[in-house]
Formats: sequence, C-alpha cells, structure tokens
Amino acid sequence: MSNPTSKTKSRKTTVVLAVILVLLVVFALTIFVILPNYHYYYLTHVKYPLYGGISAEFKDSELYKDMQSGKSFCFMGDSITYGNVNGGIPWYQPLTPNIKGERSSLSHGGWMVLHLIENKDKIPAADVYVIAIGVNDVAVHWTEKASHDSAEFTERIEKLANIIRSKSPNAKIYFISPWIFFVEDYERSERAVQYRVALENWCGKNDCIYINPVPFLASVLDDENCEKYMMDGFHPNSQDGVVLYSYAVLKADLERKTS
Repeated sequence: MSNPTSKTKSRKTTVVLAVILVLLVVFALTIFVILPNYHYYYLTHVKYPLYGGISAEFKDSELYKDMQSGKSFCFMGDSITYGNVNGGIPWYQPLTPNIKGERSSLSHGGWMVLHLIENKDKIPAADVYVIAIGVNDVAVHWTEKASHDSAEFTERIEKLANIIRSKSPNAKIYFISPWIFFVEDYERSERAVQYRVALENWCGKNDCIYINPVPFLASVLDDENCEKYMMDGFHPNSQDGVVLYSYAVLKADLERKTS
C-alpha cells in the first residue's frame, strides 16, 4: 500500500515547485519585458525641458517655425537618430511636442550615407527632412561602405538629396553636420572638420539648409561634466544628452538665420 504521508509530501513539493516556477516567470517578465517597456514609455512621453529652455527668440528659427507649421517631418540618420545605444531615444525626442505635423524616421545604428541610399525605397514622403548623417563615414572612413573622403561624402549626399526630391519634389531638406566626437584623435577630428566644411559648401549651392550644432556642444561639454550628457564618446544619453543635442540644433539654426 502507498503511504498517504508520502503522497502528501509529494503534492506539497509539486505545489512549492510550481509556485517557485511561477514566481521566476513573473520575475523574468518584470525584469526583461515590463520594466524595459515602462522605461521606454516613460522616456518617450516625458516632457523634456530643453537645455536652457526655448526662449521667445528661439521661436524665430526656421526649423522651429517648420515644426509649428503642421508640415510632416522625416528624421534620418544613424544610431544617434535611432537611439539604439541609449534605450531607443533619438536625439530629436525633446523636439517632438513642438512638431504639429506627422512624423516618420529612417535610421539605424552604424549607418552611413550609402546605407540611406541603399534603403531609398524605405524613405517616406515628407514635407521636411532632417538628416543627421556622417559621423560613421568620418570615424571608419577606410571601410567598404564609408565615404572615403569629403568629396565622396558630398557626392553621396547629392545622390541622397536627389532621391528625396524624386519622392517629395517640394520638400525642404536640413542637413545636420556630422556629430561631434569626444575621443582624443587628432586625425579623426581634422577629417570631421573637412567633411563638415564640404557639407556646408554643398548645401549652400544646392538649396539645402546646413545646421552645425558642434561648436555649442563642444563648448558645453568642455565646461561641464561630459558624463552627465553622454553614454560614451559618441552617443548622448536618453535624458540630459538628447536635451542638449536638441537644444544645440535649434540654437545653431537660430544663429544661422541671424548671422
């Protein structure tokens, strides 16, 4: 005959193991699903106070006026636009409450100008394009997909602009200069200057708008604690960093208009 006590102990053991398994599943879901999703929801819905705030004069910038106009926007770029290093928060996230029209994006970590060209079929139609590309072309200029020098960089920029205009003939195109590096490398820094100058010259001749937030970013991060804003030497963090980057772009656009 079977022992009733033994059966009872076995059932208790099974129940305890089942409870432990359920608790482990709940714990795993909380850590890997619920909390990340909640964190992402919070970051994408929080109201970011732009670094220094948007003063009345900032509202005179052309970019801000476009955001308020109801025009549709498309943001394009690399990991800083995609936000894949800081939890999915793009550099322009703090600006989104001011964009009254529809918003789309096309970006990916590690992308260069050639990647945007290769993904031309995914470029959506829009009234305004804000394109922040080139930091990877500068950083790894020797690789197969990179623009190997500033001349090739602007050649590819022109191809990209032509693709955009074939989709949206009346679109306004803003090009943001290749982002700043916070890693000591003289050769790379000099190359970045060459690419920025080439892009500025090209935009001036091809009815595109060039915005260079780098001087302001450099001034802030030289004076303040870089770790407050940055994930690493390239990427702004999801809170103070994207706030600073958005503000820097607006400030540079305002100064472009008033200079």
